[in-house]
Amino acid sequence: MSFRIAIALWGIVILACYVVPYFLLGSVAHWTGAFLFWTLAGLAVILLNVVATSGFGEGDE
Repeated sequence: MSFRIAIALWGIVILACYVVPYFLLGSVAHWTGAFLFWTLAGLAVILLNVVATSGFGEGDE
């Protein structure tokens, strides 16, 4: 996965962090839906950060 694709997907996850809780989960009374969403969003951001920064340091010398 290239750096640009990882950054684009990272932006989509950030946008989803605003849209999903307020619009899609706003009427859900149970906390389990929000907990699952935030767990998956956090894991996605961590994974995308690893992918986006995996090329750092190569060829800098």
